[in-house]
Amino acid sequence: MTPKEILYVEDALGHAQFLTQQSQAAVNMLQDAALKQKAQQLVDRNRQIFRQFYSLV
Repeated sequence: MTPKEILYVEDALGHAQFLTQQSQAAVNMLQDAALKQKAQQLVDRNRQIFRQFYSLV
């Protein structure tokens, strides 16, 4: 991989991690059980995407 490609991957991983953290913070503030469950599913999906991205490198 070129240095530019490595920087891109690092940036993408950072964005995915940030999105997961922000989503988890939102889940923690939700009161409605159904909405909280759906939001948690999104967090779980973001974590899965991060792991998939990470496994590529």
